[in-house]
Amino acid sequence: MLKLTRRLMAALAVFSLMLVAGCSSMAGARQLESGVDAAYSAFYTQLINWTTCGDFDCAKVTVPLDYSKPDGKTISIAVIRHMATDPIGNLVVNPGGPGASGVSFVRDNLEGIGTADLRAKYNIIGFDPRGTGDSSPVKCLEPKGLDAFLYGVSPYETGTAEDLAWSRASIKKFVDGCAKNTGEVLGHLDTQSAAKDMDVLRSYLLDDKLDYLGFSYGTMLGATYATLFPERVGRFVLDGAENPTVSDADKSYNQLMGFELALHNYAADCVTKSDCPLDGTTDNALKQIKAWLLNVEKNPVATSSGRELNIAAAITALILAMYSEDYWQYLTQGLNEVKSGSGDTLLRMADFYNDRQDDGSYGTNILEANIAISCLDSRQPADMASMKVQNTRLEKAGKVFGRYWQYGALTCENWPYPVVAPPASYAATGAPTIVVIGTTGDPATPFEQAVSLAHDVLAEGFLITYEGEGHTAYGRSNSCVDNTVDGFLLDGTLPSKEPVC
Repeated sequence: MLKLTRRLMAALAVFSLMLVAGCSSMAGARQLESGVDAAYSAFYTQLINWTTCGDFDCAKVTVPLDYSKPDGKTISIAVIRHMATDPIGNLVVNPGGPGASGVSFVRDNLEGIGTADLRAKYNIIGFDPRGTGDSSPVKCLEPKGLDAFLYGVSPYETGTAEDLAWSRASIKKFVDGCAKNTGEVLGHLDTQSAAKDMDVLRSYLLDDKLDYLGFSYGTMLGATYATLFPERVGRFVLDGAENPTVSDADKSYNQLMGFELALHNYAADCVTKSDCPLDGTTDNALKQIKAWLLNVEKNPVATSSGRELNIAAAITALILAMYSEDYWQYLTQGLNEVKSGSGDTLLRMADFYNDRQDDGSYGTNILEANIAISCLDSRQPADMASMKVQNTRLEKAGKVFGRYWQYGALTCENWPYPVVAPPASYAATGAPTIVVIGTTGDPATPFEQAVSLAHDVLAEGFLITYEGEGHTAYGRSNSCVDNTVDGFLLDGTLPSKEPVC
């Protein structure tokens, strides 16, 4: 998922066998495993207590609020488990974000995780990373406030002093709301803390090593865990990979280029079809989209709900459509509707991405958590000189989206907590081979990031290339990807050559 900016308002963009099945608890004291600092004994030896929650088992795992103060305040991490029919172990999954709920991912999307063979052999374990779902969730604004933040549009010319002042005021309301309504946990939502939580979870599962499947931002979380605990890495698969060593400014640029490529591929496909609202060559089709966006800036499109499809919502809808070829049909439908004066489908797409419900409420806190986690992990330089250099770079490279990809540094400019210093290296030296999957047409985590993570960053990386469109590949692409990943996760085997699928 993209780091959100006020202007783009989109960035969007998941597991040891248990000793007993079903509801279980372990009476008596657990012994602290070797290699774990005794200061964290209370967390690594906590009693195991699974309770039934529908067709799943659920638990709350206690972790330190601040890992530098193991005797201080604690928080709890929500965990869910689906037992395999013929289990070989536990597989922890993360769906990405940052900000997505792993509990919801498993509970509501079980059949979409990997393959049937995987789900038959692995107990699937999901958890809500700190700040998300039911794990001390970030709370910033009430629904009307989120509407203003996510769908609000500055009345001033882009880049003027008045426009920047409007943007800063909008962001300040959001940041102040996060600080007021979330409390001190807001300063401890960084990815390194979440990775440490995963190690406590590994111990809770009674596993010596962690097997893990991470999608999108989940690859960042997985790479961070492998860096902090290389000796505890089992079988790791990182799909839709981020390169954690890339600067925030370069990551923004890379994502822009990924979405530009995806939009180009959509346009090239669209103009070959009879229902396409665009015409001419691919380049002409892209020019038509750009011209339409410029028009929407001044002339929002009416919808049957009484709300308007403004430029913030229009860009968000376009971004969503780039995540999968399956969404292209809805973009085509929406653009055709716009020609008849209706923005209904495109506004529904924007609402779907933002998780806004029909009654005006928001289904999850994913967007609030996304910003809170991202602002602790890294930030772009927010001085005007740096932003102008970045803006020029983005607008020059992004023929359609570049205009709407600017001033991203403003979002974290006055975040109330400092950036957490990253590890010196993400090589995960000492860890076994980690499988990385990259999709050539991935807009959110461009393919080049997977290549660099597997070949340049990790000490032992193995790349699977999926030649196709969309974000992530395992379980949604082809048998070449699925069979290779299943062979690794289920049997620990990999082909002699890195496959291109």
